[in-house]
Amino acid sequence: MKRRRIVPFLMVALIATAALRAVAGGGNFIPAGAIEVKTVVPPPPAAGSVAALADLETVLQVQAARTPADVAWAKLVVKDSAFDNASVLGAWFTRENLPVTAEFLKQVTEDTLTVSRSLKGLYARPRPPRMDPTVHPCVELPDSGSYPSAHSMRAFVWAAVLGEIFPDHQVELYTRAHRAAWGRVMGGVHFPSDLVGGRLLAQAIVAELRKNPAYHAAVEKCRAEAAPFLLKKAA
Repeated sequence: MKRRRIVPFLMVALIATAALRAVAGGGNFIPAGAIEVKTVVPPPPAAGSVAALADLETVLQVQAARTPADVAWAKLVVKDSAFDNASVLGAWFTRENLPVTAEFLKQVTEDTLTVSRSLKGLYARPRPPRMDPTVHPCVELPDSGSYPSAHSMRAFVWAAVLGEIFPDHQVELYTRAHRAAWGRVMGGVHFPSDLVGGRLLAQAIVAELRKNPAYHAAVEKCRAEAAPFLLKKAA
């Protein structure tokens, strides 16, 4: 009887241990187990804590001041993509013009999302409307956990990666990333600390990307692909 009880216990322990480790990206540029969850993204504010209450108050105040323009932005960033950074780089920045860059960004995003999913399962923080019924989102409420924000994480990863391809636009790219992330608070589906958690995770992901020579080679290919468009723009 004791042996039968030990086996399930060991299985649970192994699963829990695995959950405490971040997994690889999509297998493109980030190796398995490269990111330790606890050292990268701390737990969200505890329910009922001053930080959690401040988070909720911010969401409610943003909701009270929400304008039609804010609603439009919140809805736009729901389906935000790396190529929406054309608002910074120019209308020429499209998948059709840059197939090599499109594939590279797809691979980076795959790595990024896989890491994000493992963290949301670990913390499972309820989203604002599920914490307080007076929060009324203006966008669709996802079923996934709130912390950290995948939209914030992706926005900052894209800003960093595109900033390496287009170094002259780094400041503008990061400015857009901050605004895209804040759109999730405007939408009523994330707390501010969710965005910070996403940004911390993005920083860790980018640090891992930069360790891979294949990543740097891909950045150079993207620069070469974009060069004719940049020359045309400068002319």
